Amino acid sequence: MDARPAYDRDPFLRTLEAQIVNIGQEGGRPFAVLDDTLFYPEGGGQPADRGTLAGIPVMDVQKWKGEIRHHLAAPAQPGPATLKLDWDRRFDHMQQHTGQHLLTAVAQERFSWATTAFHLGAETCDIELDAQPPPPDRIRDLEDAVAAEIRAARGIRPRWVSEEDYAGLPVRSRGLPEGHAGPIRLVEIEGLDLNTCGGTHLRTTAEIEVLKLLGTEPIRGGSRLFFAAGTRARRRMEAHEARNAALRTLLGAPDAELVQTAEAKLDQLRTLERKSRGLEEDLAAALAEGVALQPGSFAERHFEGRDAAFLQRCARAALAIAPSKLVFLTSGATGQAFFLLAAGEASSADASVLGREVAALLQARGGGSGRSFQGKAESLQGREAALAFLRAKCVTDQAAASRDS
Repeated sequence: MDARPAYDRDPFLRTLEAQIVNIGQEGGRPFAVLDDTLFYPEGGGQPADRGTLAGIPVMDVQKWKGEIRHHLAAPAQPGPATLKLDWDRRFDHMQQHTGQHLLTAVAQERFSWATTAFHLGAETCDIELDAQPPPPDRIRDLEDAVAAEIRAARGIRPRWVSEEDYAGLPVRSRGLPEGHAGPIRLVEIEGLDLNTCGGTHLRTTAEIEVLKLLGTEPIRGGSRLFFAAGTRARRRMEAHEARNAALRTLLGAPDAELVQTAEAKLDQLRTLERKSRGLEEDLAAALAEGVALQPGSFAERHFEGRDAAFLQRCARAALAIAPSKLVFLTSGATGQAFFLLAAGEASSADASVLGREVAALLQARGGGSGRSFQGKAESLQGREAALAFLRAKCVTDQAAASRDS
């Protein structure tokens, strides 16, 4: 019997009958070891496969001291088991991984850009190149060259070679794993690339379908090149088209004018925001005058639908007019309320101490020091109690000040 696991013998196999030969726990998770498996264990930049083992979801697959451990959602029992592969995930990984091999080979062959790392992500993939980020026209040239090799439908096949044969082959490799001994697995793209790799791959470059380069960024003296291949690239295009359709409706513009129209709308919005801030400041100043003219050393006002910044502006303006006052301002909005307690420079009140008492009465959270204390509450049901407390405190302080004078 072929000692290679099923995922290596036939990466297109979707179900398998196998025997569970060992079970255990690792990090609180149950695992099973089989006499054969079609689940690829994480390695070489390719994530582990998913699926079910004896009807139990496979959560992860890892190599450990020469065995392949299948980490499961629930314990399994030794004996026969049916393995079912999450084929969509596997095929996506094969398209991305094979696409990376092709992209790396073409980048090296045509442009002398060597790949130093590969990452297969959930949404996009990337390779790291030993070159500065290429300009857009060179990226387009690379993508066109990759597309030509996809259309060429070059055959792809894995094979095992001895260490002696390996030494004489034109293999593209970043080096064998430390301590490796024995046969070496190679993946060949016919007439283009020969590479050391243990992952699962397609049968021809045509099965990649399409490879789209998504952009670059500088990294550690080189660059990172992002891409998506196959079904993943087509679904990405589908999502872009859906967004464009929604934007066409929202902005009333064709695709070619979406960015220009959005920029114009943002400019209008920024202009309106500046005008709105000016009007808010004017309104706060006008209302602050009424707050400042309230008799006595304490003044209060409630506003509907205003935010904490408005309360701050109003308080500053009021205390600039009447620096001896203690000002209590509140604002209510849907699902939340704001409050601010502020003392003028000539006021003897300690707003931070009084503010903690007010916060307790409002069942609110807040903070401050010295001349100001502000916070947020779910409602202002305790506002009347807070007013009564503050008025009483001011009356007491005034009486004490009169006695002292």
